[in-house]
Amino acid sequence: MNNKNSRIPENIAPEVFALASRYYANQTQSYSASELMQAGSEAQIPAEFIQQAIQDIQTRQKRQQKQRKILATVGASILAVSTIWSIWTYNSLSSSASTVEAQWAQVENQLQRRADLIPNLVKVTQAYADHEKEIVSLLVKSREAYLQAQTPTEKATAVVQVNEAISRFQNYATNNPQLQSSQLFVNLQYEITGTENRIAVERMRYNQAVQGYNQQIQQFPNSVLAKVIGFEKKPFFQATTEL
Repeated sequence: MNNKNSRIPENIAPEVFALASRYYANQTQSYSASELMQAGSEAQIPAEFIQQAIQDIQTRQKRQQKQRKILATVGASILAVSTIWSIWTYNSLSSSASTVEAQWAQVENQLQRRADLIPNLVKVTQAYADHEKEIVSLLVKSREAYLQAQTPTEKATAVVQVNEAISRFQNYATNNPQLQSSQLFVNLQYEITGTENRIAVERMRYNQAVQGYNQQIQQFPNSVLAKVIGFEKKPFFQATTEL
């Protein structure tokens, strides 16, 4: 410092004294080569051995310092690779999970489409068979069960009820010539058949997406990251009763 009389802020004075003390300790606790040789002479140790010892220790310290740098570099590299892998894996799992959700939305669209046909089935049944209250009740209850279902598992259970209700309606229609001659019934049959085909296709695509996603989160080392982040297995959509 050029001006020895310049004022030092009080708040840094303790840090100045601490650092200065450390510098002084390092200075007083070190020895020159000549001092070590003199001490060795007093202990009857030849000077060349003192010099050799100094060189060996300095060489060892340099080697240790170099090894520490290498370890630090390797550690930093491993950390960087792990970070990149974690980000890539997370993005990949997130993409697969999004695909599953998108495919499920397509399944729901078709299931909703079929559920929306039920009021028309009720209408045509009431028009041609007022006494078939059991079929009407079954159709209405199955639609309500589907609309209240939230998860894929609940949907699958509700779909079974919808399938049974529509199947009962179709069996009844088979034995009712007047109903079969109705243009409304014919149109509904086409819509039901088309919807069932679309449901089958979308359900297949959804299950394929679920299979791919579940395999991803079960494979090592993806399984480790998936467990930490909270990616869980997704259920397949299996409607146990088909039309």
